[in-house]
Amino acid sequence: MLAENNYGKSGIRLVKVVRREGRHDLRDLTVAVRFDGGYEDAHVKGDNAAVLPTDTMKNTVYALAKDRLEGSIESFGLALCAHFLEAAPACSKVTVQIAEHAWERLSAAGAPHPHAFLRGGSERRLAETSRSRGGAAAVEAGISDMTILKSGNSGFEGFLKDRFTTLPEVRDRIFATVVEARWSYSAADLDFGRSFDRARQTLLETFAVHESASVQHTLSAMGEAVLAAIPEIASIRLSLPNKHHLLVDLSRFGMENANEVFIATDEPYGLIEATIRRSQS
Repeated sequence: MLAENNYGKSGIRLVKVVRREGRHDLRDLTVAVRFDGGYEDAHVKGDNAAVLPTDTMKNTVYALAKDRLEGSIESFGLALCAHFLEAAPACSKVTVQIAEHAWERLSAAGAPHPHAFLRGGSERRLAETSRSRGGAAAVEAGISDMTILKSGNSGFEGFLKDRFTTLPEVRDRIFATVVEARWSYSAADLDFGRSFDRARQTLLETFAVHESASVQHTLSAMGEAVLAAIPEIASIRLSLPNKHHLLVDLSRFGMENANEVFIATDEPYGLIEATIRRSQS
C-alpha cells in the first residue's frame, strides 16, 4: 500500500544579472521544488494525468525569475508556491527551498567595479517557503556554512570525567565553528531581507562578545539574542560543530607553546545542536 509520496526538481541552478545603468547586480541561487498531494495513480496505475513534469518546474523557476526575483529569496519562493498551486490541481502542498550563494563586488582603481565579482566563500543564505492548498504560507530562513572563530573568551571546565577522559580542562581556547542556523517566521508578509540581515548580525555579534563556558553556552546565547532582537522570529535551531584546534607540543624542541601554535583538525568533531523557542505565555 502506497503511503506518503512526493516528487519534485532539485539542484536548479539559476544566475540572474540585474542590469542597471552603470552597474550590474548578481543573484546566484540553487532551488528545489517539492509537490505533495494526490499522485497515487501515477505510482499504482502508471497514470501521469495529474503529474506536472519536473522539467516544467525547472522552466517555471527560470521564467518567474525574470520578473519575480527582485527582492528577497523568501518572496521569490512564495511567488513560486502560489504559481505551482494554481498550475497543479492535484498538488496539496508546495515546498520551495532556496540557497543563495554570495558574491562580493570587486574594486578597481579604488572604486567598486560595476560588473566584476568575487565568490564570497561557502556561506549561503537559505529560505524554505511552503503553502498548502487553502492554508496559510509558512516561511523559514537561515544560514549555512558560515565559518567563524574567536581566539579568546572561550573555555571548557568542570565537565564530567570517567576513566576514559583525557581531555584537560582549559580556560582559554580557540572556539571555531561552522554555523548552520534555521529560523521560522511568525508571518509571511515581512521585510525578509531586513530580518535576515539583523539575525545574521546578531548571531555574529553574540558569538564575538559572549564569555563562553562551552559551545552549548554560546549556542543558547546566540539563539536567545536572535529572538530578543527580531520579534517576528518564532524559533531558531542552531547546529554548531566544534572545529577543534589542538595545542602543538613544542617541548620536544626545547620551546614553550604559550597558547600560540595549534593543529586545526577536521575530524572527529563535537556537534552541538539545539532549538530555542519563545516562552509560551
